[in-house]
Amino acid sequence: MNIGVLGCTGRVGALIVKELLSGDWDARGLTLVGGTVRDTRKVGAAEYFVTDKAEELFERADVLIDFTLPEATADHIALAAAHKKTLIIGTSGVRKEDEAAMVEAAKATPIIYAANMSVGVNLLIALVEQAAARLGPEWDAEILDLHHKYKVDAPSGTSYALARAILKGRGEDETSDDKLVLAREGHTGPREQGTIGFSVQRGGDVIAENSALFFGQGERLEITHRAQDRAIFAKGALRAALWSAGKAPGLYSMRDVLGI
Repeated sequence: MNIGVLGCTGRVGALIVKELLSGDWDARGLTLVGGTVRDTRKVGAAEYFVTDKAEELFERADVLIDFTLPEATADHIALAAAHKKTLIIGTSGVRKEDEAAMVEAAKATPIIYAANMSVGVNLLIALVEQAAARLGPEWDAEILDLHHKYKVDAPSGTSYALARAILKGRGEDETSDDKLVLAREGHTGPREQGTIGFSVQRGGDVIAENSALFFGQGERLEITHRAQDRAIFAKGALRAALWSAGKAPGLYSMRDVLGI
């Protein structure tokens, strides 16, 4: 299976390239065929095909992996549908209109989208959904979001995924933002039951720490995942690529990949 890495010099894209060049994935049938960059003039000699035109990579690869920016991902979704190539999306900060475009593109080709490609984080999301289902809205829910100082979106895509899991577990509309409280300031009054608050922290070299906290009367439940190596995101995306072989068109998640 030929893999194309969109944004191959990016923070995660470079790790995917490193994984594929290590030789560890060859026996499992994954081969790096190329990658995209914004400007080929800034890239020296490479062991693989590099282009600043995404369509050229779609023509060469069987599966494309995208950890770029929402604006670029929107173009990649359209290209995936046009070329009927599998697209794995790990871009953070994806917009609602992009998610709608994924639904349409998935009618023509497999699309795997996850706010976070880490195996552990996806298990976290599943556990949070189960906890919310059993605790109900009587337990106040909060999301804690810690990332490095270079992260450009807040709250993170993973934080939103945790909030959606809480809403889904409670049997509420997971697509609605009505219950989300993104910031608190000034005289806010008492906490409204059923809302989900966010606390966002950015600093230093923290890779990622994501927590869901449930506050009851006389007790508190915290479920946390801490990333200690960004390679987990690359390995999760490659695991998704392996899983995608032979899949019918459709919109899939990492929970589908992991069977959870």
